[in-house]
Amino acid sequence: MKSVQEHVPQPASQLSSGSSRVSLKDIADALGISPTAVSFAINDRPGVSAETKKRVKEAAAKLGWQPVYAAQALGSSKTMTVGFAPARFKQGLNEEAFMLHFMAGVQASLSLKGYGLLYRPCSSAKEELAVYRDWASRKRVDGVILVDLRVDDQRPKLMNALGLPAVLAGGPDPDNLVPSLSIDDSKTMDTILEHLRKMGHRRIAYLSGDPSLDYSRGREAAFRQFANKYGLDDIHIDYTYFDSSVASEMTLNLLQSPQPPTAFIYESETLAAESLHSITEWYVLDNYERTVQGVGELTGPRYPFNLPAIVSFEDSFVCEAAYPSITSVHRDASEYGSKIAKLLLKIFAGEKVSGNRKILTPSLVVRDSTSRTIN
Repeated sequence: MKSVQEHVPQPASQLSSGSSRVSLKDIADALGISPTAVSFAINDRPGVSAETKKRVKEAAAKLGWQPVYAAQALGSSKTMTVGFAPARFKQGLNEEAFMLHFMAGVQASLSLKGYGLLYRPCSSAKEELAVYRDWASRKRVDGVILVDLRVDDQRPKLMNALGLPAVLAGGPDPDNLVPSLSIDDSKTMDTILEHLRKMGHRRIAYLSGDPSLDYSRGREAAFRQFANKYGLDDIHIDYTYFDSSVASEMTLNLLQSPQPPTAFIYESETLAAESLHSITEWYVLDNYERTVQGVGELTGPRYPFNLPAIVSFEDSFVCEAAYPSITSVHRDASEYGSKIAKLLLKIFAGEKVSGNRKILTPSLVVRDSTSRTIN
């Protein structure tokens, strides 16, 4: 058999006018084997030796061969596509940086194995379920990534029924139908509260996201346990449904109560930043009205020195750019997305994957909004 070098055809860009790309037949001719053997080797099918697979893949790389995904899907029942159809609030999809970095990390790992990410945002849980049924019936994707586990979530059981491989970012899935990787939010809440407690805060409000989300409920439970353990004077927990205007209104109402919180924890950086903006306007207006009405001069500038402490459960440039800058929980969303994608790729490869694991314990980035100690 002649060597590969003696039969190497020209690269795709230099082939005769009748050819537009390197084909499996070109590789077969170069190696002196059948196109069927090349196809089996390229798609890792049984029937050819490990040595032949190695030679074929080396020749394919040298020739600049690229798969035609439509043909590959017909031949191997693979689409080389992973589906991602989160049902999230508009604010969560358009404003929060965490999800954007998460998706970037997912795609980075998928692309190394030749997979693409099909992103299909949904407006409701019902729509999300319909999308998965449609994808499964049309064999549109090889698997899916799930986020935001909900109370009585139907998705793990549906994935199992559809035979659609899936992994969950969050959780864990209580029925252990879908393997998951989750961030230790309970420990993170303890870290936030311990920081605030050491700064002297005993009246703390937590303005959360959606009570149907597993992670929001977990954070609430951790908050209540910490408050009971350390006997905090007064706590307040409410749900904003990720609506910044609702968060701002709740914040101002609490600040005007007889015993206002001295610290606020927000579910996202957008909720924290919008609430901080509202507090600023309120303080400035209040200062102006006191001066005009002759109530009395303030002994010093009220803002930002009388500002309640503010912490965000999400970190982004918004927290750094705000004045004062906002203390926040930093999680490497890109790394998280990368690990989730790798977990799904292991499933595709037929590897045994363990059920539920907690990873990436976040760190608290302390900034100006919690720098003042109170008595």
